[in-house]
Amino acid sequence: MQNLLTHKIMANLSDSGRIRALREELHRHNHNYYILNAPEISDREFDLMMHELEALESAHPELFDPLSPTQRVGSDLQQGFEHVVHERPMMSLANTYSIEEVDDWFRRVSEGLGSEPWDVVGEMKFDGTSISLTYEQGRLVRAVTRGDGTQGDDVTRNVMTIRSIPLQLQPGDWPERFEIRGEILMPWESFERLNKERYENEEPLFANPRNAASGTLKTLDPKVVASRRLDARFYYLLGENLPYPDHYQNMEAARRWGFKVSPAMKLLHSISEVNDYINHWDTARRELPVATDGLVFKVNNLRQQLNLGYTAKSPRWAIAYKFNPENACTRLRFVSFETGRMGIVTPVANLEPVQLSGTIVKRASLHNADIMQELDIHEHDWLYVEKGGEIIPKITGVDTSRREAGEPSIKFVKVCPACGTPLARIEGEAAHWCTNRYGCPPQITGRIEHFCARRMMDIDGIGEETAELLYARGLVTNIGDLYTLAATDLQGLEGMGEKSANRIIAGIEASKSVPFERVVYALSIPNVGETTAKRLARAVQSMDHLMAMSEEELTRIPDVGPIIARCIFDFLRDPVNIQNIDTLRAAGVQMQLSEEQMRPKGNALEGEQIVISGTFTHHSRDEYKELIEREGGKNTGSISKKTTLVLAGENMGPAKREKCEKLGIPMLTEEEFLARISR
Repeated sequence: MQNLLTHKIMANLSDSGRIRALREELHRHNHNYYILNAPEISDREFDLMMHELEALESAHPELFDPLSPTQRVGSDLQQGFEHVVHERPMMSLANTYSIEEVDDWFRRVSEGLGSEPWDVVGEMKFDGTSISLTYEQGRLVRAVTRGDGTQGDDVTRNVMTIRSIPLQLQPGDWPERFEIRGEILMPWESFERLNKERYENEEPLFANPRNAASGTLKTLDPKVVASRRLDARFYYLLGENLPYPDHYQNMEAARRWGFKVSPAMKLLHSISEVNDYINHWDTARRELPVATDGLVFKVNNLRQQLNLGYTAKSPRWAIAYKFNPENACTRLRFVSFETGRMGIVTPVANLEPVQLSGTIVKRASLHNADIMQELDIHEHDWLYVEKGGEIIPKITGVDTSRREAGEPSIKFVKVCPACGTPLARIEGEAAHWCTNRYGCPPQITGRIEHFCARRMMDIDGIGEETAELLYARGLVTNIGDLYTLAATDLQGLEGMGEKSANRIIAGIEASKSVPFERVVYALSIPNVGETTAKRLARAVQSMDHLMAMSEEELTRIPDVGPIIARCIFDFLRDPVNIQNIDTLRAAGVQMQLSEEQMRPKGNALEGEQIVISGTFTHHSRDEYKELIEREGGKNTGSISKKTTLVLAGENMGPAKREKCEKLGIPMLTEEEFLARISR
């Protein structure tokens, strides 16, 4: 018995030691891979070690460590963010926009320090979301966003999923407790992939990597954060017992401890070196894998920083230099004209490839005939293209000095480029459109793709290419044909195997239970977006009722004006659409609201115009929007004089609170809001 007990103790000690060893080894390999870009082992070897650690931790829950490498994947647990007051305010930097303004700052610092010699540290100004990390005994204990500079949100659980942020520091001379500040970033590669996924799912695109990083960091699901592959760069160390008296040396020490510090950081000794640094990075930044919007210059010595002090808003010992929006001049190859799902024809400038904001730009929309005429673009012109952090590149001008003599100007087409139908243009509107709605291929395939998208019927496997393939093979010429498909029809098509075919057929079958309001949106009724479709469905309750309504009756539905009413009325009287709806009905697609949705509505919020802001515990934002509409209220996107109530969740921004107070708009907490509805 004693021997058995001893054996168990020894086994536990052995497992405990192995767990510690695996954690240390995996932390080291994470550092090599994500910080040094110098992996020592293969992905397979790393995964095997991770699986072993997961198994050991599962067998010994008493040895749980929240900073274990296994915890980086996040969990499904959702919770609001706690507000945390910063130990030291996170102040913003004063901005400059020219070398001359940086030179003026340099001279002011020189005057402030007198004859005392001083150096400058030049750094990249990364375009992400600011973060403050606190470490104790070499372990991450807290991560807090900048917030309003005085207090921020505790996002430790989310930050733990970012692989380039050390949970346990490398051996070194780090203080017992310190704070390090940096920027959470979304690399260009991750940004492009995320927006591609959102585009395919018909979700709103992020405007730039900064917004994407900020939005990701504030999501309540750490699994989402982990999946988006955020990165980080660190730029300032704070604490009582820092290893060095200079900022540059401290950041080099932080680099050794495992933090990702930009290799662009450089010690500068004169105003001419500062100017050279600006001139170099104004161009070289375009090769970086992450977004930047400027440079930062700091006095190196910490004592001198203290002596120079602060203004009310920013430190005197540092300044930011902002880059001008990224632009380039590249040659026009040709202008193509493309017909969209709703028949609108858009001119697109096809360009010689040029790099902007970390991506290669080959195309830029010219929007419409009026903008084309204003730019006066000629064949083979040299065009100025600008991205400036936005998703869609835009043409901002023409370099007429490089225009070749005799090159003709480019005119907007008069017929549809896809089907040859003469284009129409409504007086007072910018768009030209193809009137051949049911015979124009890109309009047909566009409607099929739209119908199958995630926020509509959610038929997995039918995107743009598959929709075009199905149409080209004569299998699907309208949305109703989807419900006549069999797996054998799809097998053997290009890139389509048995598994893919079965997935599509299963998706079509599952779409029969999609709620009625999404069916209305999926039909591609002109001028009827997601919100209007939901309002229509809730008001009319069934397709039969909707099809029987007059234009006048339609205009009585909230947010349905005369133009939208005319579009709905005409759409539902076209024989092609009537046949499609009949086919969908026969297939079993939902043509009315569910019994639960048709129950009498409440009126607790009747007449209220409500803005939702912040994060919530009991319901999602979409659920609250639905609840507001069910109780007779109206959702609005921004706070204005018409707003009567704000549902204020956790992390509501201080600017919105201030605006509510200024306008005298009541703000209800989640609990107060639910209590009001209950009454």
